[in-house]
Amino acid sequence: MTTRHPLISSLCAALCAALHVSTALAAAPAANEAPAAAPVLRDTLEQRVAPCLACHQPRERNDAYFPRIAGKPEGYLYNQLLNFRDGRRRFPLMTYMVDHLPDPYLREIAAFFSAQHPVYPPAAPVAATAEQLERGRQLVHQGDSARKIPACVACHGERLTGVAPAIPGLLGLPRDYINAQFGAWRNKARRAQAPDCMADVASRLTDADVAAVSGWLASQPPDAQARPADAPAAPLPLRCGGVPAQAGAR
Repeated sequence: MTTRHPLISSLCAALCAALHVSTALAAAPAANEAPAAAPVLRDTLEQRVAPCLACHQPRERNDAYFPRIAGKPEGYLYNQLLNFRDGRRRFPLMTYMVDHLPDPYLREIAAFFSAQHPVYPPAAPVAATAEQLERGRQLVHQGDSARKIPACVACHGERLTGVAPAIPGLLGLPRDYINAQFGAWRNKARRAQAPDCMADVASRLTDADVAAVSGWLASQPPDAQARPADAPAAPLPLRCGGVPAQAGAR
């Protein structure tokens, strides 16, 4: 084992001490340097709904768990926030977010997202036979009168882009999300203000019908310029609790 000369050891110790001091001084702020000012956040609605944007990013997210809500009719979004807050829809995270929010604040949130109109992502490939897609198209556009199933277009608009103020569009939604919502209506995990028209419709559809409708809807490319219709083209075939009475019903 080699013994270091005492002088060399002293020089090394002094050098290490000097380096330590100079590093500490470099890392420390100058005595006369003012501390960095904390960033000032503007109190905007967009800043307040940042937690919502974590899941419902208008430009990026559109999946079975966090669907696109941008551009949906304001009344529809408001009703869904009420449903989550008041227990008609069940999703713990959403309930936690809106549990103590008053009605006027929920209306502001609904208006914010309704005004967003980003480009839709491309429609994902759908694994369905031509026969299934045709059955889906028939149910969407014609319904099934023998089983009292109204056509989707009768409520959701001829272009399936929704109807203001409270009926959502159906295009641009993933197939898994549509299937999950039909399942939620059947299992009563999703409800709406009475009369709950979609719960009635869901109860009349077979599993094959649901798969056909969701497959056809998910395969249609949405028009980025499309907006909800201003009013139904005809009286609605069913009464729906979340839709203003002036929409009528057959």
